[in-house]
Amino acid sequence: MIYDILGWIGMILVLLAYFLLSTGKIKNGYLYQSLNLCAAIIMGIALYPKDAWFNFALEIIWGIIALLSIYQMIRKKK
Repeated sequence: MIYDILGWIGMILVLLAYFLLSTGKIKNGYLYQSLNLCAAIIMGIALYPKDAWFNFALEIIWGIIALLSIYQMIRKKK
């Protein structure tokens, strides 16, 4: 039950990030990438016990991309 709730929360975060970006409410910046990272972590936690390995791998990769994007933004500011 808790994993299903986490999955729904993660899905909402992904859709929220995409909606905000697509409607011009936010730019591809810290907020967008942080929402993606949080969603990937939450969805990864929800997927792990369900043995949905291809989806779990997707979330790991999604999170790594978000982390790399945040890292690049931090490096550009220095």
